Amino acid sequence: MDSWTLTRRTLLQWRNQPAQLALGLLFPVMILLMFAYLFGGAMQVPGGGDYREFLLPGMFVLTMAFGLESTFQAVSTDAGRGVTDRFRTMPISAASVLTGRSVADMLSAVVGLAVLIGFGALVGWRWHNGPGDALLAVFLLLSLRYALLWFGIWLALVAGKPEMLMAVQILVWPLAFLSSVFTAPETMPGWLGAVAEWNPLSATASATRELFGNPGHGGEFWPAIAWPLLLLVVFVPLAVRRYRRLT
Repeated sequence: MDSWTLTRRTLLQWRNQPAQLALGLLFPVMILLMFAYLFGGAMQVPGGGDYREFLLPGMFVLTMAFGLESTFQAVSTDAGRGVTDRFRTMPISAASVLTGRSVADMLSAVVGLAVLIGFGALVGWRWHNGPGDALLAVFLLLSLRYALLWFGIWLALVAGKPEMLMAVQILVWPLAFLSSVFTAPETMPGWLGAVAEWNPLSATASATRELFGNPGHGGEFWPAIAWPLLLLVVFVPLAVRRYRRLT
């Protein structure tokens, strides 16, 4: 009940700030159009195939990674304005405060993913393996998002200042580009491709391309499952403990 109350608080904030919500939904669309139409003609997919079909699963993964920045900003802003201190004086559990934040952001992720899928269909992307595999791909994408949300919550509680958002953005963008989101690791220098292979974004991008039946770099499914589980096991307890120790 406490978690839902705090989730509803975030939803009401979004209702009062529709422009900010719309910009958050349209930013990945802008990146999609830029890569699909400005750079796509120069891109080669290993093994052949349409670059837009290769790109879209990667863009879905990139959209999930954007949750790290938005969660960091929201949690650190609450901490900086004293809202978190007020929550800590109330008879509610630390887990409910953090879970409420993560549930609200997951709802945002579902809407953002649906918008990007719709625009992907407009630029020619399709899935080819049936609804079951497509739903499994969506599940892997949302699992990655949920795990990254908890990493963002922990990071925000440790940093404590919204001004540190720039540092998080510096972290997110190299993580995104050093992956198979935009291009296959085999097109990179050997050592760089090996690093990209172990990127959690690459793991989910490869698995979702396989499930959607899109061309490009395929791979094992287990890393796409193992990475979110590992992140959750590490950062959920760390985030709750850090929240309880705030001064």
